Amino acid sequence: MNNILIYSVVIILYLLMLLFIGVVSGRRTKTTSDFYVGGRNIGPWVTSLSYVAAYFSSVVIIGGGAFGWLYGMSTLWIGAINVFLGTLVCWIVLGPRMREITHRLNAITIPDFLKKRYNSNFALIFSSLVIAIFLIVYNVSMLKGMGHIFEVLINIPYIYGLLISSLIILFYASIGGYIAVVWTSFIQAWIMGIGLILLTVFTLKNVGGISNAAMSLSAINSGYIETPGMWSWQGLLSYALIVSFGVWGMPQLLVRFYSIRKLNFFKIGTPIATLGTCLALIPYLNGAFSRILFPSLKNPDLAIPMLVKSVLNPIGSSVFLAAVLAAGMSTFSSVLIIITGSIVKDFLKEGLKVNYEEKRMLFLSKIVTLIVGLISILIAIKPPALVLTLTAFSWAIISSTTLWPVFFGLYAKWITKTGVVSSMVVGFLVALIWMLLKQPFKIHGFIPGIVAGFITIVLVSLITKKYDDDFLSEIL
Repeated sequence: MNNILIYSVVIILYLLMLLFIGVVSGRRTKTTSDFYVGGRNIGPWVTSLSYVAAYFSSVVIIGGGAFGWLYGMSTLWIGAINVFLGTLVCWIVLGPRMREITHRLNAITIPDFLKKRYNSNFALIFSSLVIAIFLIVYNVSMLKGMGHIFEVLINIPYIYGLLISSLIILFYASIGGYIAVVWTSFIQAWIMGIGLILLTVFTLKNVGGISNAAMSLSAINSGYIETPGMWSWQGLLSYALIVSFGVWGMPQLLVRFYSIRKLNFFKIGTPIATLGTCLALIPYLNGAFSRILFPSLKNPDLAIPMLVKSVLNPIGSSVFLAAVLAAGMSTFSSVLIIITGSIVKDFLKEGLKVNYEEKRMLFLSKIVTLIVGLISILIAIKPPALVLTLTAFSWAIISSTTLWPVFFGLYAKWITKTGVVSSMVVGFLVALIWMLLKQPFKIHGFIPGIVAGFITIVLVSLITKKYDDDFLSEIL
């Protein structure tokens, strides 16, 4: 059977399944609460595995592979820290508390939570604008990863691969909202796992096992098997922290905690999510091994697609193609819903007081989802930078703005409105300026951003007016 025909059959069946889920979910989406958080009625397995799929999108599969090719085995530390700090600790520290308080406040987005927790309209408007703008940058990175997979495996132009994958997502996300997103992500997590494990088994076979691969990499450059190796310590730790600790401020992941049905479901979901995110190690490992087979790639983002084409047969390649599409689609669709919520519910409805009836607000949410998706597609036609670089840039800005207000908002009564507002502005500006200065001392902008935000929220809160006890008792 012709290779292109095999790819086409697998992908068509997969896309038809997603369309079916979108149609079914659309019938269940009756309110804006359904559209944004699934009516807070999602079970532990779906919540945890959709978290995994949204966390490790095509950004990690393609971008992580690119970093593995560039920097070698030391990039495995990024995946390991992802598992521990970005999943296990995050689910333990933030998950139950966030579910409890957002339910009490009836908050369904991060800006909505910040407004109600701190009684601050500025926090709502500022965070909604930062999230909407910089998550579009993140969306571009995911579309870029999906486009490259089509380009290498099926030999179709990048732009066609981009359009095929993105238009399907726009359909089911705009029709079915969060319910469609979370159920497609649940299925996509399984497809991702199968595809990544399949690739790893055949990659190890082609490079002669881990020991032989390590010797081969060492022969090219010993830095590829050492830590920090080709990295600097600053660079390695910066990237590890932004894609691990940065998760604590990323709305497309935190929304999973809003939507889970019961608090005791976290006892089930936490170990499932932690085991699932162990998949994060695989793209970095395969990317490092791909240098043995392809030592002189012009574009590191092609490391994983080239590896797939080299070590897997057409059926295996088509499964992996579905895995990458699954990874990218799950996160892209999640981010679309978050951006829409920031624009429609937070900025327009709550910030500018544009009030519509429930049905009209739901319709507007679907239209904005389509518009935001189309903007992302237009930018992704000629995207800048490497996939993981785009991701780290957007995560740094958003997390530097929201991380500390979210964290302290769950636990600290002594934090003040002035402290929160100051921290958001300072964290945002420091991270943005640092990134525009091209990361002095090879330290990623996330590090100075969250340090400045932390110092600001603590110091300003110590010297400014506290909230009344009555107000705090209603929230915490």
